[in-house]
Amino acid sequence: MKKKVLIVDDKPTIAKVIQVYIAETFECIYFEDPIRAIAWLTEGNLPDLIISDLNMPNMSGIDFLDYIKKNDLFRSIPFVVLSSEDSTSQKIDLLEKGADDYISKPFNPMELKVRLKKLVS
Repeated sequence: MKKKVLIVDDKPTIAKVIQVYIAETFECIYFEDPIRAIAWLTEGNLPDLIISDLNMPNMSGIDFLDYIKKNDLFRSIPFVVLSSEDSTSQKIDLLEKGADDYISKPFNPMELKVRLKKLVS
């Protein structure tokens, strides 16, 4: 049975690229903003891993990470930040807030796949 990956990014093309490379190993669920992802999660859906951008409308990826890591139901789900923000201090801050990995855009899809496998194995 494939592991479920929740992808949250306001750019559908990024989600499609991710899906193309990981679909063999993972079932992908996609939302364009964290608000819709949270609604899906609170309906009782639990992914094995979350991939999220930082800069999105309605709610930032940082606020989404905070929500996930402060919620008893979701805090154990591995959370990967995938962002074009490349500040070392921001990466450190997000890792301290509970992100399990931080991958900068543009990204190598094969590297992403390997990192995701390591997080859910």
